[in-house]
Amino acid sequence: MKVTLSALDTHESSFTPLVVIELAQDVKEETKEWLKSRIITKKKDGDDNDDFLTMAEQQFIIKHELENLRARDEKMIPGYPQAKLYPGKSLLRRLLTSGIVIQVFPLHDNEALKKLEDTWYTRFTIKYQPIDSIRGYFGETIALYFGFLEYFTFALIPMAVIGLPYYLFVWEDYDKYVIFASFNLIWSTVILEVWKRGCASMTYRWGTLVMKRQFEEPRPGYHGVLGINSVTGREEPLYPSYKRQLRIYLVSLPFVCLCLYFSLFVMMIYFDMENWALGLHENSGSEWTSILLYVPSIIYAIVIEIMNRLYRYAAEFLTSWENHRLESAYQNHLILKVLVFNFLNCFASLFYIAFVLRDMKLLRQSLATLLITSQILNQIVESLLPYWLQKKHHVQVKKKVQALKADIDATLYEQVVLEKEMGTYLGTFDDYLELFLQFGYVSLFSCVYPLAAAFAVLNNLTEVNSDALKMCRVFKRPFSEPSANIGVWQLAFETMSVISVVTNCALIGMSPQVNALFPDSKADLILIVVAVEHALLALKFILAFAIPDKPRHIQMKLARLEFESLEALKQQQMKLVAENLKEEWREGGKEKTP
Repeated sequence: MKVTLSALDTHESSFTPLVVIELAQDVKEETKEWLKSRIITKKKDGDDNDDFLTMAEQQFIIKHELENLRARDEKMIPGYPQAKLYPGKSLLRRLLTSGIVIQVFPLHDNEALKKLEDTWYTRFTIKYQPIDSIRGYFGETIALYFGFLEYFTFALIPMAVIGLPYYLFVWEDYDKYVIFASFNLIWSTVILEVWKRGCASMTYRWGTLVMKRQFEEPRPGYHGVLGINSVTGREEPLYPSYKRQLRIYLVSLPFVCLCLYFSLFVMMIYFDMENWALGLHENSGSEWTSILLYVPSIIYAIVIEIMNRLYRYAAEFLTSWENHRLESAYQNHLILKVLVFNFLNCFASLFYIAFVLRDMKLLRQSLATLLITSQILNQIVESLLPYWLQKKHHVQVKKKVQALKADIDATLYEQVVLEKEMGTYLGTFDDYLELFLQFGYVSLFSCVYPLAAAFAVLNNLTEVNSDALKMCRVFKRPFSEPSANIGVWQLAFETMSVISVVTNCALIGMSPQVNALFPDSKADLILIVVAVEHALLALKFILAFAIPDKPRHIQMKLARLEFESLEALKQQQMKLVAENLKEEWREGGKEKTP
């Protein structure tokens, strides 16, 4: 048995493979030669910067070049007449959808990975993460996620410390929760504004703070008629925006509304189960039926997780079908779809219990059950189960390599075979979504269940290590992506903090103690609650305005950079003008010469 790898077919002893392109077993030779020639032609136009760029940056450039290989005159993929092409079509996407290319992934750098692991998660201690090292290995997008996870965990500690005595000593005195809820509202504003400043400092240090989105390349899945971009002058696919809008409003929007209706229908089934369990407990009063009271909430929490994951696949398909030109536009529309559904799916039952049933005991029980169950499920599904499967596969690969009698570099072969079977990391979307929902559980109903922040801190302390483990040992190495901030998630968290003002004010206004202060006039109570809510919202916006998004020294450096850029441009323009005048003078002198 002879095993060959294209990465090993090289005469360069110092060759380090960066990216693996896995082809199907029966790919025709003419297809291989055609693909190789297209890649080599693209490479000849560039320069070698092996010493200047990190391995992650080199892999990102390779991915960018592969994704921007587009058909020109070809009508089909050589050797596969059924795989049609048209000018502007992404070659890599067509190769993937046709089954000719199985996958494309970057290889781990085992030596650098081992050093990163030693400083990151191998010893379970509470410490700062090596964010700069994470950025150097995985890129800015993933480094920003881990930076935000660490920052959010430490920011939750004051809420957990203050919430614990409220939980233990003043359980039913809701009027005393006014101070706690007010602190929560100020806290949620301050931490998000302070994060912006820390994020700006990190991305300025990394050189990604100022990114021009308007000159972004078209995403690989974007298709249309090949034409000239009127802004950049480059050749790229063009697709009418009105067609995209029709797809959004006539197909995507009705589908999302239908899913929201189905989520509410499932919620009503959950309340029927709650009533059944409560009736059974009231009739028997045994210990078993008291435990049964938690079963509907646990089942509902599991159903919520399943529905969220199924809806995610549908949302990805729809957003891809909408054919957005930019990756940032694609992500924004996908996040909007998923956030709306997840928010309703996870919190609709809590709002119903709080403001329709007005059952604070059931609200506290449901909130605790949903929070804890979702955290346990996420830890199992995202990290523990994939890690166990990967360890099992690793043993099988080692046995296969040891039994292999082939004249190849067994270490590299083992690495490629092992990593190609690893799961694919789909990005930070699910990780941010988990933190977003956690932030909602902590902030929306803080005056009812102040212990939520403590559970969130405990979960996040293990989340840092489990997420680090899955990045290093469970999933393939993802391609690095430059980022200036956490994107639309910042707006999502800020929106959640605004909603939390309304819910906490309404819950405090509904408490028996506050109602007792206005026994005769409910209208006065409503007016006061609305006035307090508006005052707190005003305070939030004042704080957001008063805290600059960028530290003063970063603002000064950016201003200095802009000034130097303008000065350089002026000097370049003056140089061109001088050269033109000199050329005109010479031409004029020649005309006067007899």
